[in-house]
Amino acid sequence: MGCCGAVSCRRRPSGSCGISLATVSGPFQAHTAEVQRIQKTLEDAGIKLDSVAADVVGVSGRAMLAALVAGERDPQVLAELAKGRLRNKLPQLRQALRGRFGDHHALLVRLALGHLEHLEGTIAALDRRVEEVIAPFARARDRLDTITGVGKRAAETIVAEIGTDMTVFPTAGHLASWAGRCPGNNLTGGKRRSGKPTRGNRRLGEVLIECAWAAARSRDSYLSAQYWRLARRIGKKKAAVAVGHSILVIAWHLLTSDCDYQDLGGDYFVRRDTERQRQRAVAQLQALGYRVVLEPVAA
Repeated sequence: MGCCGAVSCRRRPSGSCGISLATVSGPFQAHTAEVQRIQKTLEDAGIKLDSVAADVVGVSGRAMLAALVAGERDPQVLAELAKGRLRNKLPQLRQALRGRFGDHHALLVRLALGHLEHLEGTIAALDRRVEEVIAPFARARDRLDTITGVGKRAAETIVAEIGTDMTVFPTAGHLASWAGRCPGNNLTGGKRRSGKPTRGNRRLGEVLIECAWAAARSRDSYLSAQYWRLARRIGKKKAAVAVGHSILVIAWHLLTSDCDYQDLGGDYFVRRDTERQRQRAVAQLQALGYRVVLEPVAA
């Protein structure tokens, strides 16, 4: 039994789309690895394109890479291939494109670009397949997509892993326990020991952590406020796990009630703990040597 009473079986619940998106994540990871390989090759050649261009394999980046492979070495000619806003950085581009790019580097980049094109075709085919499979669950996916930090692909993964029928989980706590997102309940002789979460759905846990990091970077949102409030006390990694747990609880409520997410706001904890915030502010001012007299503002 988990800490919330959920059974320990980790099989995907009924009502899911029948596949795990982890099985189609290989090409995405291979694409990332290939881009990193290109960046390493450029660094070996003394070319710092990634320090100027946000996307080395974007439209501008690919045009420059293709020119390098074709034999062009003049930094000014290469920089002129920049498109859009990147043209505002032409001086930096010319400097970044000065290097010792040789025939061996050209061969490696050419092979990598060919592999990238193949992977992008594979990814497009997988995207079409995912759209077909997720179509009956599109409403639930769109509900989850309204949660701060949860994008379309993350919402699809959550639906694929937990399904849409929340009647199999009597409470949000049961779902969290099944997913391994609850703190461990390790008591020995009345002493609480390690609170490390139990093992659960690994892919779901990874996606929830990614969503938590994204939520932490959002502005004026409840999940961001929760993350930074916890990070100061327990550290960033544990705070991300806690926010991931909150996202899963929110998902349970949205799927159960069939509604969109309504954010509580970044000032939720301030509004909830008004008295505590007031006492803390007064204590801080007193510590600085001020005598504080509070007078309520007339309505």
